[in-house]
Amino acid sequence: QHNTNSFIATTDTLAAAFDHIHREMAVQTRVVSIFFIQLVLLAVSGPNRVDGAGLRTGYYDESCPDAETIALKTIRKAISKDVTVAAALLRLHFHDCFVRGCEASVLLDAAEEGDAEKDASPNFSLRGYDVIDDVKSAIETSCPGVVSCADILALAARDAVRLTGGSFWKAETGRRDGRISLSKEADENLPSSNFNIAQLKQNFASKGLTKKDLAVLSGAHTIGVTSCFVINDRLYNFTGRSDTDPALDPTFATELKKKCKPGGGGPVLELDQGSSTVSDAHFYKAVRQNRGLLTSDAALLNDHVTRAYVKRQSTSAAAGATFGRDFGKSMVKMGEIGVLTGNEGEIRKRCAFVN
Repeated sequence: QHNTNSFIATTDTLAAAFDHIHREMAVQTRVVSIFFIQLVLLAVSGPNRVDGAGLRTGYYDESCPDAETIALKTIRKAISKDVTVAAALLRLHFHDCFVRGCEASVLLDAAEEGDAEKDASPNFSLRGYDVIDDVKSAIETSCPGVVSCADILALAARDAVRLTGGSFWKAETGRRDGRISLSKEADENLPSSNFNIAQLKQNFASKGLTKKDLAVLSGAHTIGVTSCFVINDRLYNFTGRSDTDPALDPTFATELKKKCKPGGGGPVLELDQGSSTVSDAHFYKAVRQNRGLLTSDAALLNDHVTRAYVKRQSTSAAAGATFGRDFGKSMVKMGEIGVLTGNEGEIRKRCAFVN
């Protein structure tokens, strides 16, 4: 007891003497800790730091003021020759952003044969690369080394919707291009047309997108086509027992079977029957009537949030206007995924190759 009291008395006496030292050490420790945390954040942030940081509308107003005009003119020319290229350009932007973020990795040719994103099976049917190259070439002539391929993809998607009767939105720019493209990452990250609602929600959530974004961005299927091969299982072998997907309208299924033969043979099919070249809300009417072609389209009816959005867009008199506004917002949000800005990445001279 005596020894304990002596120790306490001694520490009480020394406490006052060391108090000012403790304060200085605490201040220095806080400074060092904050500095260390900042270093760690910089080290781990990379291309997946706060999505959208560094992007803004009008990014090229001074450095390349004609960039968006040149892009629109070139894309308009391409779509006037082949209206189906609009859906292809929109799809390119989607497939880019869902793998490594919106940094144009989908455009890169493989460093080793068969190893780029474009070589992955979900990307075999991608097209429109030539249109992106034409836009890049035209802009390079005006402003060499300024506008990224990633931004051109975002502008092309926006203008593709605009030129097929859809809404216009102010696209954020300021992205830089990545240097890595791996086929396995496309296989791992791209949502499948055969996904159920749980898989779709998980996939979109992993990119920072909500259930509403899922419902809205699925509306991209208002334009474009698919093949009989993609829906073959829905028609002929849904559960592995030579059956048809019960979620598909029976009359519609019969019509499709007349076009599509077992094994996937048949013509291309409009994703939005009768309206596949016009960006509108008609797609949602088909989904609500159980006439959505893809399993992933039909899955929108299996969640209360996505189902409510389908119903609203298929019944509201203002459907076109509200869908257009929502689509623009969700496209801007998607366009912020994993972007490279500032000194990250590069501005490619040619979109298929790193500098």
